[in-house]
Amino acid sequence: MKSYRKEIWIETPHRRDYVNITRQVEECLRDSGIMEGLVLVNAMHITSSVFINDDEGGLHHDFEVWLEKLAPEKPHSQYRHNGFEDNADAHMKRQLMGREVVAAITGGRLDFGPWEQIFYGEYDGMRRKRVLIKIIGE
Repeated sequence: MKSYRKEIWIETPHRRDYVNITRQVEECLRDSGIMEGLVLVNAMHITSSVFINDDEGGLHHDFEVWLEKLAPEKPHSQYRHNGFEDNADAHMKRQLMGREVVAAITGGRLDFGPWEQIFYGEYDGMRRKRVLIKIIGE
């Protein structure tokens, strides 16, 4: 069995953003030479997420509205975590959207449905953060 590991760095211009990272994952898959196996894509920061969904702007807006209803950023005073930092809402948003995804690799390609894409979700941005891509298989 082969194994491949790469970290990619993402820095978003806003506190909250969604970045389609499917192309970077596909590049890693090509570089790995793995034809059959699994890929893990993992946000390595506790205020960001990785998830699979459709690349549609209206949907991303809907995520933002939904997450703000469930874990509003302000007032900062509503959270006991907030003291040194004001990012308690970002931790909660990450819990809702997920830490990582695992996808099948078949024939050297991501084995996705027609609209599936991999996204990095940022909830406390404007600084560099890492995403781990780990691929195993043959």
